[in-house]
Amino acid sequence: MRHFLKVTDLSTAEIIELVEAAKANIGEHSDILSGKSLGMIFAKPSTRTRVSFTVGAYELGGHVMFISEREMQLGRGETLEDTAEVLSRYLDGLVIRTYSQEDLERFTAASKIPVINGLTDERHPCQALADLMTISQFHDDFTKVKVAYLGDGNNVSTSLTNICAMVGASVAVCTPPELEPPEWAIAEAQELAVKGGGSVEFTYNPQEAVADADFLYTDVWFSMGQQRVPEKSRRLEPYRIDEKLLAAAGPDCRVMHCLPAHRGEEISAGVIDGPQSIVFQQAENRLHAQKELLKKLMGDAQA
Repeated sequence: MRHFLKVTDLSTAEIIELVEAAKANIGEHSDILSGKSLGMIFAKPSTRTRVSFTVGAYELGGHVMFISEREMQLGRGETLEDTAEVLSRYLDGLVIRTYSQEDLERFTAASKIPVINGLTDERHPCQALADLMTISQFHDDFTKVKVAYLGDGNNVSTSLTNICAMVGASVAVCTPPELEPPEWAIAEAQELAVKGGGSVEFTYNPQEAVADADFLYTDVWFSMGQQRVPEKSRRLEPYRIDEKLLAAAGPDCRVMHCLPAHRGEEISAGVIDGPQSIVFQQAENRLHAQKELLKKLMGDAQA
């Protein structure tokens, strides 16, 4: 039995294999999860994660049960460990979207079924799988790809940087100094880049970050649960992906965003709706990549 709490829970070879399978099996319907039930526990709102996992499990012949954390006995003091023990006796797999990575890991340690991280404040590995799949639809050789991430150094930037580093791509993470990723995330990414043969750069200069980039990537400036602070918006304004910054990257550069997007804030409407945007292809790929993940973790031939 295996879990997927962070991108490094899969090897580089497994990630590449999963991405290739996702591209080959777009539109697949099968019964590989027939008779199996996937539970989803969400403490945060969701559109893409909830819908893509639900549809994906159904298309593989499985059943899905959505469980709001507020409606569980966790809210009345039942421990994570007891909840994991009980749900392991009912279900065949779980997707959990919550705040604390530590709580997710505590739950998983007590679980007897596969657990998938649907997002925590620290990581978003399922998004990273779809991101890499999307990149691979435009470039065959990851070692010749440069991705520039601009904005807040958050959970999305951490998982994106890690998965790109693992496959040998080059990544430039560009944030204001006070909003760069935490030290542990920077050290983790640099270590993975050494192992994977890629490169990771942390910079504060948007013009330098986007130079020669094949992909520009951004995310919302205020993650779920964060209070909107005008000072943070002011500091992030130079990191907005707009027409001027995209022009500095070049006409062949493509634009990515994990959604939801705030047009006019982290990205301009003209860019996200323009010809260089692959944002909605990227969103669709959540479904395809996660179906392969479900097959790997919950299918009869678990690897």
